[in-house]
Amino acid sequence: MNKHIIRFPKDGQASLLANEWQVWDGEGDEGAPFNIPDLKQGLNKVLVPFHWWCSHFSSHHQNADIIERANKGEIGVWFATDDDILEHAEIIEAGKKIWPVVAAHFPIFRDGRSFSTAALLRQRFNWQNEVRAIGDVLIDQLLQGARVGFDAFELRPDQDLTVGLQQFNLFSVSTQNSWRGKRTLLEA
Repeated sequence: MNKHIIRFPKDGQASLLANEWQVWDGEGDEGAPFNIPDLKQGLNKVLVPFHWWCSHFSSHHQNADIIERANKGEIGVWFATDDDILEHAEIIEAGKKIWPVVAAHFPIFRDGRSFSTAALLRQRFNWQNEVRAIGDVLIDQLLQGARVGFDAFELRPDQDLTVGLQQFNLFSVSTQNSWRGKRTLLEA
């Protein structure tokens, strides 16, 4: 886990922020399906796997700890590359009210399926809260990620956050429409 993330809001400047979210892999809940593990390093916010949330969805409403933590904005979800978010539209629509952060996982940098997840969240679900890139996220992916809908990036630990921040100031024009806005019109 990186101690900092790059946050690049739609109508703002990129900046470094403390990473308040721990990513939980869903392991270790045998016999206690609602027992989210103790969080590390004093963190109290957790991103749970979307498949875990889906498999326990109807029961979450009956678990006081999950309800309390979700209502306090301490639970978000992360999507694996093979999660079919369109198949679970009703869960995502309900999640818009309680998940302050969702993330899309890059298992390896050359697997671009999580770009599609971010685009679907922004375009089809009109997701307004944070969409974070997690996993094997490299500096080379930041501009493409920002175009499709990511507004926060937890870079792989060997990546230089300062260099990452500079990526958002490389170009003064945009040649394609994106989630962030229309392409730049150039004077003839």
